[in-house]
Amino acid sequence: MKEEKYDISGMHCAACSASVEKVTRRLPGVERSDVNLTTGIMTICYDESQVGQEQITAKVEKAGFGCTLHAEKKEKTAEAVQNEEEAALKRKKAELIAAAVFSVVLLYVSMGQMLPFGLPALPLPDIFSMHTHPVNYAVLQLLLTIPVLYCGRNFFTSGFKALAHGNPNMDSLVAIGSACSFAYSVVMTFLISDDPHAYVHNLYYESAAVVLTLVSLGKFLESRNMQKTKGAITALMRLAPDTAILSDSGREVPTESLKTGDMVLVKPGQRVPVDGVVTEGESSVNEAMLTGESLPVEKCVGSEVIGGSVNQNGVLYVRVTRTGEDTTLARIIRFVEDAQGKKAPISKTADKVAGVFVPTVIGIAVAAAVAWAIAGQPFAFVLRVFTSVLVIACPCALGLATPTAIMVGTGLGARHGILIRSGEILEITHSVDTVVLDKTGTVTEGSPAVTEVIPYNCEEAALLKTAAAIEGASAHPLAAAITAYAAEKGLAEPEKPEAFENLSGRGLTARLGGKTVLAGNRRLLEERGVDASPLLAEAARLSAQGQTPMFFAADGRLLGLISVADPVKETSAAAISEMKQQGIRVVLLTGDNRAAAEHIGALVGADEVIAEVLPEEKAGVIQNLQNQGRNVMMVGDGINDAPALTAATVGCAIGSGSDIAIESADIVLMRSDLRDVPRALRLSALTLRDIKQNLFWAFCYNTVGIPIAAGALYLFGGPLLSPMFAGAAMSLSSVCVVSNALRLGRAKLQ
Repeated sequence: MKEEKYDISGMHCAACSASVEKVTRRLPGVERSDVNLTTGIMTICYDESQVGQEQITAKVEKAGFGCTLHAEKKEKTAEAVQNEEEAALKRKKAELIAAAVFSVVLLYVSMGQMLPFGLPALPLPDIFSMHTHPVNYAVLQLLLTIPVLYCGRNFFTSGFKALAHGNPNMDSLVAIGSACSFAYSVVMTFLISDDPHAYVHNLYYESAAVVLTLVSLGKFLESRNMQKTKGAITALMRLAPDTAILSDSGREVPTESLKTGDMVLVKPGQRVPVDGVVTEGESSVNEAMLTGESLPVEKCVGSEVIGGSVNQNGVLYVRVTRTGEDTTLARIIRFVEDAQGKKAPISKTADKVAGVFVPTVIGIAVAAAVAWAIAGQPFAFVLRVFTSVLVIACPCALGLATPTAIMVGTGLGARHGILIRSGEILEITHSVDTVVLDKTGTVTEGSPAVTEVIPYNCEEAALLKTAAAIEGASAHPLAAAITAYAAEKGLAEPEKPEAFENLSGRGLTARLGGKTVLAGNRRLLEERGVDASPLLAEAARLSAQGQTPMFFAADGRLLGLISVADPVKETSAAAISEMKQQGIRVVLLTGDNRAAAEHIGALVGADEVIAEVLPEEKAGVIQNLQNQGRNVMMVGDGINDAPALTAATVGCAIGSGSDIAIESADIVLMRSDLRDVPRALRLSALTLRDIKQNLFWAFCYNTVGIPIAAGALYLFGGPLLSPMFAGAAMSLSSVCVVSNALRLGRAKLQ
């Protein structure tokens, strides 16, 4: 099966996207087809042996929409994307202003002569008076309406085209209603000369024009707000600099021309062009937009830097390690795009309704018109009901309810360094009731560090100096932890050992300053006749905590004990506490021995500890929990966590983890901060709440609005809804839905 994305043009409401989905899903070999109204992107999965790009494109175009292979945003600069959107908004704004001006004048002319409650008519030249020159009065309204219809021509071209293809949409409703009002008014204009008093009051030019203007206003506000919902991707795209400086020649070259291994110079205040490793220089780098971490990160020789981050002070020389689509920034953009392009399960309800909504509304409008005609109402009354029902029943709010909230929610997550793969994941994450945490690299730092130094028969500094000297000759990770700790303490460069020997399973021995020095476990000291009994109790205590104690001795005399362990991250206990406050059960999963695992579990406050689990058994643990009826989130960072991440209801990878773990995960925490797990859970809950609010108001609006437009209130002595007010209400509903989604962007995740 092949998955592709297509740009779909000409969509204006949920009925449009539902139509595209319907026609493409009927194609042979198509397994799945999802259309996102807000992004205008169709994601289709199909069997290449049964259908191809040409058939897909032809099918969509036959339904009345444009269809081209998705032009990835990565091929355009952020400025180009923004300029295109701004140009489209400017064009809409200019047409809206022109339509508004003519509509206001038209309202003055038409309604100013018929003010209620006995109010005097608004002044108008006698040549256009409805009483003395009714034909001029009608023709003036006709001339004022034509520019408004021209400004709203897209409604007619799109609406009637969709109607002709059997896929009526929101534009079809507006076009039919406005066209009927205009056509009826034109007929009345030609009949005025026969009987001025009978026909001059049956002009509805203002309804045709003002409805278009109000709907256009709503679409403009909707488009402007929707541009804000796409701000996460635009901001991420803007991070990538267009050029980079080659360090060997000082020449400025396009960023896309860089290759792996190139050396680039990054000056203070500049953005790092692509991912790389610092080969020379020291500086503080701001990675806030990429990881959500507000504090600058210190970089030195050997440090990795991320493309798009800002070099704040020193000069850095960077060797390029990843370019193009392989960079961290490109992957983040792709992650956010995919999330915003995929639908959440809750949207299927709205899609099913939208697929039959417009035809149903047209049927209701016709039925209401026929019923009132049979009841003896004049044609003008019937036309008013017909137009009001068509105009008020816009499915835009219904179609925008879910995708706008998903876009804003994923954008909010990205700003906090929480990357969510899809709308479906964003929706189901809130249902998680059990979080399984891998220990090493997730709860702990993932690399050994010195935890305790216990000297015996010497000073701590002397013990550390001896330990650093002998361990400096070893490549073992525990040795590296000791030498790094000694360096942190500012000890002088240790002398080089002589006659160094690595004793497998026991430790090290060497000649240092004329003395025979031992570094290793209890077994090594016993073999060499060194009495380790004074520190055996301490060693047992540390071993029970999962730490690795190492004894040191010189010329048969015990010097002390240094313990090394993988320390718990500072934020782990706080993160687990937040999860438990949200009602989440926290399970610590590790391959370590039970004593060490229980100790770490007690330190961080885990509800359950599952230890001594082989890598291939982790997925089985997840499945067992799911068989108990639990919705499980797995949080891990290693290659061995990938199967468990895939098996879990929601897989969450630590951003500093392996590429395989990240690719297997549904959520990536860029800051590698476990506190982002409860934040992701809160983000999901807030987004789902926003979606439900939007859907409630969209359904509620149509449930109440359509009967009123059909004349329900008039039956009981109430007023009859004007098409103008119907248009205003329709526009307001869409704006309210989008505005409510934007409100989500200001939510606090802490």
